[in-house]
Amino acid sequence: MVESAPAARHADGAPASPLGRLLADPSLTVFRGRYYLYPTTDGIEDWASDGFSVFSSADLVSWQEHGEVLRLGTDVAWASGHAWAPAAVERHGRHYLYFTADQDNIGVAVADSPTGPFTDLGRPLIAAGDFAARAIDPSVLVDGEQTYLYWGNGAAHGAPLNADLTSFDPAQVRTFHPVDFREAAFVHRRGDTYYLSWSVDDTRHADYHLRYATGPSPLGPWTDRGVLLEKQPARDILATGHHSIINVPGTDDWVIAYHRFAIPGGDGCHREIVFDRLVHRPDGLLEPVIPAPEPLRLPLNP
Repeated sequence: MVESAPAARHADGAPASPLGRLLADPSLTVFRGRYYLYPTTDGIEDWASDGFSVFSSADLVSWQEHGEVLRLGTDVAWASGHAWAPAAVERHGRHYLYFTADQDNIGVAVADSPTGPFTDLGRPLIAAGDFAARAIDPSVLVDGEQTYLYWGNGAAHGAPLNADLTSFDPAQVRTFHPVDFREAAFVHRRGDTYYLSWSVDDTRHADYHLRYATGPSPLGPWTDRGVLLEKQPARDILATGHHSIINVPGTDDWVIAYHRFAIPGGDGCHREIVFDRLVHRPDGLLEPVIPAPEPLRLPLNP
């Protein structure tokens, strides 16, 4: 297990990535007061990673690596490569890892611990061609006793999962077409408002960014609210997207995890993960996220 505690910021004023390595597509979760991060392993051309690892932290600055928890072709017999965009959730003592495999399928694996080992379902949860557009980039919302799954590239889909969290009724799938939607739909709830956020453009482009919408239910309907997070070229911050959002337990503090081109000299296959504060305004909308000059550390200062 490896601890990482990088410098506070780059010389150009951009916050340094606390992970200190090439990672993307962060799924940030919290379990028993500790934060767990499930990313895509980056730095490989054509995004050709074939396994998933997990990291944990008490403060989002110092991270412990727990190693690989699921490998395609070994732990997942039906897929051999392109291990992308995991999403993790805990329900009633069980841990569920949803993931993209073979470029256009979504699987699910289950464990008794957030650090695995995870056991695959044995087949895709969503196979290529089951629904319109591409089956990639899963995310999960726990809303009371009901859990929802979201996914898609080119169109966003959402559905309530069955109680086993490894199946759903296809008749209950809803399809959304948010403004300029590309991929990585994510829903979180605060009070009676649901927030759908998503990535625009292409992860290989500097203009990759986030928009968001609000709605009255986990499946919409959605009202577009504009840009949530975008590049800051003067600080060499480019291609800010593919995110997850969590509430800090016992507070009204919120954290957004996302990736960007690694600094310096990154691109769409060389990305790094950072964390920033997400602020809900009194009117129910979100403040645009401006990357802080130093890494976010929890608990937040009052």
